[in-house]
Amino acid sequence: MKWLVLLALVAFSECIVKIPLRRVKTMSNTASGKNMLNNFLKEHPYRLSQISFRGSNLTTHPLRNIWDLLYLGKITIGTPPQEFQVLFDTGSSDLWVPSLLCNSSTCSKHVMFRHRLSSTYRLTNKTFTIFYGVGIIEGVVVHDTVRIGDLVSTDQTFGLSIAESGFENITFDGILGLSYPKTSCFGAIPIFDKLKNQGAISEPVFAFYLSKDKQEGSVVMFGGVDHRYYKGELNWVPVIQAGAWSVHMNRISMKRYVIACSLGCQAFVDTGTSHIIGPRRLVNKIRKLIGTTHWLSKVNGHHYVSCSVVSTLPSIIFTINGIDYPVPAQAYILKDNRGYCYLAFDEHDFSLSRETWFLGDVFLRVYFSVFDRGNDRIGLARAV
Repeated sequence: MKWLVLLALVAFSECIVKIPLRRVKTMSNTASGKNMLNNFLKEHPYRLSQISFRGSNLTTHPLRNIWDLLYLGKITIGTPPQEFQVLFDTGSSDLWVPSLLCNSSTCSKHVMFRHRLSSTYRLTNKTFTIFYGVGIIEGVVVHDTVRIGDLVSTDQTFGLSIAESGFENITFDGILGLSYPKTSCFGAIPIFDKLKNQGAISEPVFAFYLSKDKQEGSVVMFGGVDHRYYKGELNWVPVIQAGAWSVHMNRISMKRYVIACSLGCQAFVDTGTSHIIGPRRLVNKIRKLIGTTHWLSKVNGHHYVSCSVVSTLPSIIFTINGIDYPVPAQAYILKDNRGYCYLAFDEHDFSLSRETWFLGDVFLRVYFSVFDRGNDRIGLARAV
């Protein structure tokens, strides 16, 4: 998820967050899509389990792959615990879930936090508003006990939404941010920092393994790295500035020709984004090079290709810190719920001072990612 502007006040915090959630939204924007999603959730019940490795304090927490569109994990809030399905997001810093007091129709479709049932709940005098690319979240800032598997953060600051708009077809209950404290809309200590400060994790590191085509197998790990999830060595890339998970990218190329980022650019490594997202002009250029606009029309916001040609399409190479990271066509071409193939590149219209890309799940399914807060760097290696 993307942040661009942050305004934090003592009694009120407002964030303008640019988030291209369209891919998540379009998964259920038709009656057939909604029925398919409901059937999917019934046929594949989520089983919560985690593995703790003694000696390293490494906790591996399962994520559920929803049609290669997003990866959700279960957390609990309150005493006794109430369970929520959230998006673990490296592009934002805060945790929020719907409140039972929310009267928006969107909230009624999700699990809502019942604050009166929790003996550890504590209210503050702060409110917040978050402007996303698809809608607005308004709510109050509160405290309570939050659990991610065996990891427990006591008196954790988080948000309860009391009004939501634009999130009608979003399938998760809330968002759990894993970015730096300075991007917090609440001016709060994020849950990862709280766990680190409380000694719940031994190393200030978390990592993601995102599976393809399988509902189970994806994980987020805290406190260390399980080397069984990647091949070879981790390549470490320093973040541009401590405060966001963004790195310098040298170029984007295809068939030995530079097709974008020709003078270097900024790339956010973002688990909260389904696709790869870049400036409109350059994304359109890639679409033309792939051939999507020449013989099939744009439908439902996607640019389609014939599934029969996917094996003949070239890899797109992202060069970061001097190392090439090829993403094959089988990774950047996805299928919609009708079985049609489309290019998983989207454009943004953000007014930024430099060329900016967002490397979402399409990239992160190919490359295992490690987020090292202790050294302000990101590790990448080929996923198994």
